[in-house]
Amino acid sequence: MKYNKYIDDSALVSEIGLGAWQLGNNSGWQSISENSAVELVQKALELGINFFDTAPNYGHGTSEDRLGKALKGVDRSSIVINTKFGHNDSGKTNYNSSYIRESLEGSLKRLRLDYVDSLIMHNPPLEYLDGNKNDHYELFERLIEEGKIKAYGASLDTYEDMRLLMETTNAKVIEAFFNILHQDASRAFDMAMKKEVAIIAKIPLDSGWLSGKYNAESTFDDIRKRWSRQDIQIRANLVNKVKAIIDAQENLAHKAISFCLSYDAVATIIPGNINIAQLVNNVESINNPISKEIVKKLEDFYKNEVKPLNLPW
Repeated sequence: MKYNKYIDDSALVSEIGLGAWQLGNNSGWQSISENSAVELVQKALELGINFFDTAPNYGHGTSEDRLGKALKGVDRSSIVINTKFGHNDSGKTNYNSSYIRESLEGSLKRLRLDYVDSLIMHNPPLEYLDGNKNDHYELFERLIEEGKIKAYGASLDTYEDMRLLMETTNAKVIEAFFNILHQDASRAFDMAMKKEVAIIAKIPLDSGWLSGKYNAESTFDDIRKRWSRQDIQIRANLVNKVKAIIDAQENLAHKAISFCLSYDAVATIIPGNINIAQLVNNVESINNPISKEIVKKLEDFYKNEVKPLNLPW
């Protein structure tokens, strides 16, 4: 496992982290038991993972609670925890600055921690990203002074949102929607490196499509049922083209993860893992790197064939 700089005054982070959405008792998605969640975190630690990403609304607080239980007794200085603000543990949204402290205190209680390394706004509307027009960032700075957090930022999906946040605030963390089929965020990577903003790559397997296990006939009965039959057929066709570029004999998930890791701006990525087998397979991607030539082909493929489609999440 390689470890990269995240933020000042935190441990270096494992290049592969653990996205903790799956730890929660989630509706509209596969759920796991508390014991399985704890075992998954413990296996992650065993594999060298020390970065954990969670949020109050993941399983209505159960993700943070289970993560806190699983990390009990672990040297706090050796792990890095990122949680969020904006979607609360009751499943509702509240981006008001007056709610920041209450949200954070709830997260700290569930996590059984005195501080989190980073607190980020959870996919906020555009109007909250301009630091010149919002008092959120003054409050985040105050929480840093109090030792409750070490850095702040936002979970975002586009270059324009990332640029606005970095130009108008002192945010040091961005969780960016980035994978082979969604590369817009990479336009902001040079700026992030100049401003020493850590990038967490989210959804690196495109909600499972880049694992290679779905095709044009696939159906979904969870949150992914949002895709129309046409959406599914388009994605299946694109995935077949990706397979041709990387060589169909290669492990698609490994290459998809390695693609994200090939960018210096990316501090860590958080693929979803519903069980230990998936976790181990994702970590094995570090032994299956991707060549610069293939990265360039995938970038050209995105620019010429994928970007014009405006794929829905």
